[in-house]
Amino acid sequence: MELLADPNVWIAFLTLAALEIVLGIDNIVFISILAGRLPVEQRQKARMIGLSLALGMRVVLLLSIAWIMGLTEPLFALGGFEMSWRDVILIVGGLFLLGKSTLEIHHSLEEGGESDSGSAKATATMGAVIAQIAVLDMVFSLDSVITAVGLAEHVPVMIAAIVVSIVVMMVAAGPVGRFVDDHPTVKMLALSFLILIGVTLIAEGLSFHIPKGYIYFAMGFSLGVEMLNLRLRASRKRAPVKLHNRYREGEPE
Repeated sequence: MELLADPNVWIAFLTLAALEIVLGIDNIVFISILAGRLPVEQRQKARMIGLSLALGMRVVLLLSIAWIMGLTEPLFALGGFEMSWRDVILIVGGLFLLGKSTLEIHHSLEEGGESDSGSAKATATMGAVIAQIAVLDMVFSLDSVITAVGLAEHVPVMIAAIVVSIVVMMVAAGPVGRFVDDHPTVKMLALSFLILIGVTLIAEGLSFHIPKGYIYFAMGFSLGVEMLNLRLRASRKRAPVKLHNRYREGEPE
């Protein structure tokens, strides 16, 4: 009860919750794009499982703060850089994000959709999608938890803020996923954002700090321009180009 009566605790909670929601946007986009490769009736389930995994990982990591702080201790030196387990995880996660985003762009633009319907390449299984979501959840969760530890002093406050942010993300995941699926240019832009985030993670792992304000400004500006393009296309009643996809849209979700 003492925590609830402390205004500083509430300020820390609201600040952290808002920051976690902003930092979670890339997580929502990644989950939505991966879920888009599943049959329509499985997409919402994949989004919920993915975000539930993110919540579980973050709570477990928060309850292991001593271990988390140990991940920031120098592990070895590489080319004059001191590398920790956190750096290694960020670099591996960034490389995974670069590779996966590039493959998704290739899958959407180069692979034949309906004609390849019988190939294993065009098929995405729930297990494969959840496994990929889990890998990136681990990276995003580590960054999120370290941010939380830096902003709040009390573990219950951190957990409450993260739970609130994940609930908001769960509510937003469906509409965001449908919007991305319905607008191919937005999907390409989102994948470009993920490539940008992957580069940022690698830079962070190599001790090159890129202020996140620059990243989010670039993303926000690009998204604003794309919203204007979508509005202009709608006014001219032009149908958007269709990306290759094993599962066509139009089915109820």
